[in-house]
Amino acid sequence: MSLRNVVKRREHKERGQLRERKKLGLLEKHKDYVKRARDYNSKQKRLKTLQLKAALRNPDEFYHKMRETKTEGGVHVSTHNHIKAVNTEALRVLKTQDLAYLQMKRAVDLRKAEKLNRGLHFVDAPKDNKHTVFVDEEQQVDAFNVAAHFDTAPELADRAFNRLRKRDLGTAELPDLAANPKQKYKMQVEKDAMYRELRDRLARAKKIGQMGAKLDLERKVQAKGKKMKVRAAENGMPAVYRWKQQRQK
Repeated sequence: MSLRNVVKRREHKERGQLRERKKLGLLEKHKDYVKRARDYNSKQKRLKTLQLKAALRNPDEFYHKMRETKTEGGVHVSTHNHIKAVNTEALRVLKTQDLAYLQMKRAVDLRKAEKLNRGLHFVDAPKDNKHTVFVDEEQQVDAFNVAAHFDTAPELADRAFNRLRKRDLGTAELPDLAANPKQKYKMQVEKDAMYRELRDRLARAKKIGQMGAKLDLERKVQAKGKKMKVRAAENGMPAVYRWKQQRQK
């Protein structure tokens, strides 16, 4: 046995595209040419085989596929409908599986949207929560000072979260966003991205919910029982049907 192939030899590497020829794209390697040539030759071989079959085919010969196809304007059209081959019960089972998948995806989007909502503070949105403070006299209502009551700075008086007191403001280390505009811009970009993701997930959950409602209605309509259409579909919501009440056995 020869040791010629056992001894490690020098590895010959192919060079890449030159810098001045970079505008021409990637430099094709030999292995790329081999792959492209084999693909081209296999396609040419199949084309020649099909041309030979078409040339030797007898137009008067009967083929079983003729019963399922027809010609419209010189184009072969199949008349065999594979959907009709599936019975109604199988379609109901398939739609039930699709409905379960849609419900799962909607639950995932709602769960992630809720997580995003907990992580975001809607500082720009109008606040729905209220903090009621009771006073003894009506004159105190006009002279009521929110910042003095909560012992905080006037800039933090309208905040519903992280409202620091004055004694904590002297010791707390707050990030100086005014001195670091890049950090402020980065935080704003991250917050906008989270708001966009929250909006997209809520919109997708709503759309999936409408699709699930339509699919559930189609599954119920295919079931047995007399039914009557009460209202047509509108605004993305499915139609409304009313079933005839049946006596329970």
